Amino acid sequence: MIKKIFDPTMIRFLMVGVINTIVGTGIMFLLYNFVGCSYWFSSSANYIVGGCVSYFLNKFFTFKNREKSWLQVLKFIMTVVFCYFIGFGVAKPVTMWLLDTQPIVIQENIAMCIGMCLYVVLNYFIQKFMVFNTNMK
Repeated sequence: MIKKIFDPTMIRFLMVGVINTIVGTGIMFLLYNFVGCSYWFSSSANYIVGGCVSYFLNKFFTFKNREKSWLQVLKFIMTVVFCYFIGFGVAKPVTMWLLDTQPIVIQENIAMCIGMCLYVVLNYFIQKFMVFNTNMK
């Protein structure tokens, strides 16, 4: 079971994640800290841009999946949305509660970092075993 989870796809997924993180996180923190956009707008912009890049890189590079399916696209979108709301929806209230004496800007920046981590873990496993798994048929 461990070999099934920690295989070469995880390394490729993390490489794709680095690309998405550089682009998406840059957009997220730029919008939040310099443009003055809200927590939710800034973090969602990150995942809209990153999600588009992620779909193609993960489909063809990470999981080497050549299937042409609108259902697969829909499952990918649902996965991104689910992981986003779970990751960021959990991170914000927990961080705000734990750091309630800190300024809101500190709380929300830390919440965005924690939300990204939760998102990555959930997203990998759902993509690997449900979205791009060609053995599920």
